[in-house]
Amino acid sequence: MPIDMLNKIEHLGIAVKSIEESAIMYEKLLGKPSYKTEAVESEGVSTMFFQIGESKIELLEATNPSSPIGKFIEKKGEGIHHIAYDVTDIEAELKRLKAEGFELIHETPKDGADNKRIAFLHPKSTGGVLVELCQEK
Repeated sequence: MPIDMLNKIEHLGIAVKSIEESAIMYEKLLGKPSYKTEAVESEGVSTMFFQIGESKIELLEATNPSSPIGKFIEKKGEGIHHIAYDVTDIEAELKRLKAEGFELIHETPKDGADNKRIAFLHPKSTGGVLVELCQEK
């Protein structure tokens, strides 16, 4: 497998109504506190991360009801929002996936939480699952 393909599951994004309330439950469930909370103003979201082995859980709370997370919760309620994969070269991976016929939400990467460059693939082309690509900055 070429180095520029998907390396591992980086995190699972979980949409929540309240990070503070959900954090209590996840700290009990996982037996540890979160390691980071961060606002991503461009996406209208607050995030909280928990490390689980090599992967993470990202809680996502809308800071704006018209944000993607706000709309998701209004339509579907709380729950798994996306699966994120770590990639070595996000530009090359976007080019490869577009050539394979996947629909890109982001043609070019943008800044995301947890020191990542990110881009999303549309769930219409990924079996109904919102897919995020992540590359360490």
